[in-house]
Amino acid sequence: MMISTRSLAFGAALLGTVLSATTGAYAADKIRAGKAINVIWAMIPLDIGAKEGLFAKYGVDVDIITMSGGAKLQQGLIAGSIDIGIDGGTSLVFGAKGSPVTGIAAVAGAPSNFAVVVAADSSINKIDDLKGRLLGVATNGSFPQWLIKRLAVAQGWGPDGIRTVALGGFEASASAMETHETDGFMGATEGGLTLAEKGKAKIVTTMGSYVPHFHNHVLVARKDLVAEHADTVKRFLQGFFAAGAFMKSHRDETIKISSDVMHMSTAVISKTYDDEIAMMSDDGTFDPQAIEVLKDTYVEMGMLDKKPSTDQLLTTQFTPVHP
Repeated sequence: MMISTRSLAFGAALLGTVLSATTGAYAADKIRAGKAINVIWAMIPLDIGAKEGLFAKYGVDVDIITMSGGAKLQQGLIAGSIDIGIDGGTSLVFGAKGSPVTGIAAVAGAPSNFAVVVAADSSINKIDDLKGRLLGVATNGSFPQWLIKRLAVAQGWGPDGIRTVALGGFEASASAMETHETDGFMGATEGGLTLAEKGKAKIVTTMGSYVPHFHNHVLVARKDLVAEHADTVKRFLQGFFAAGAFMKSHRDETIKISSDVMHMSTAVISKTYDDEIAMMSDDGTFDPQAIEVLKDTYVEMGMLDKKPSTDQLLTTQFTPVHP
C-alpha cells in the first residue's frame, strides 16, 4: 500500500505534537521552594535560577515562597505546602527529631553572613559588651539563636550567657533594636549593612570565625518527595547549582538581581557578594567534619539527648551535583 506524502506530513506533525506535549509535561514539574527568610543573600540561587531559566533548563518550574523564619519553613515542609526548603544548617536536626524531612545538599560553609547587629547609639562596641544582653532572633530553635549560644560558649559565659527573644523576623528584630526593647539581634550581615548604611545600626562581629567547619545553609526536602520523585529532586538540584555557577561567573548580573529581589542597595549587595561568594558550595557535597560539629551541637544545646546518625539527618544520594 502506498502512503501519500500528505499522510507522512500529517504523521510527522502529529508526532511533533506528541513530543511537544511530552516535553511540556516534563517542564511543568512543579517544586514549591521555600526560603527561611528574605534578607539572606546565600538563598539567592533560587531567584537566580528562576530568573535566568536555569531550573527550566532541567525541566523544573520553581515557585519561590518566603517564610518568616526557620520554624515557619519547617511547618510548611511538614504540612506539605513546601517541597524543598533552604535553611540554616541546624535545621537538619528536625529529621532526627521525627519530622518527615531530610537534608539533600549543602549550600554554604562557615557563617560569615551572620552578624551581631546593635543600634548605632548603643553602648555595645565589642564582643565583651554582649555578656548578659538581650538579642532578638526570628524564632526559637532557629539558626541565629544557635549562633548566639555558640558565641556565648566561646566567650566562656555558657550557652545562656547572652539572652535571646523570638520576635518573628528580621523587620521585627530591627524594630525592637531601634526602640531599645532589645540590645540588638543576630541576623543576616547584609541586613545589618543596610541598617548601618541608613545610620541606624552597627555590626559588632560576624560569625564565620566562631564556626569554621560548618554548613551554614542547606537544602532540605520532604522525605516522600525524595522517595517518590527522586528524578525531580535531582533536576532541581542541577538547576540550583547551575545558578551557583552562574553567580560565580556573572558578578554584575548577580548583584543586580540580588538587589532587586532583596530590596537592598547595590553597594550593600556588592560588599556582600565579595565577602560571601567564596562560601557557596559548587556541588552540594556534605563535609563530614561539619556534620560532626552539627551532631555535637544538637547535644550541647539540648536539642537531642544523644548524637544522631548521619542518615537521620541527610541523604547523599544526590551529591555531588553535576549541573
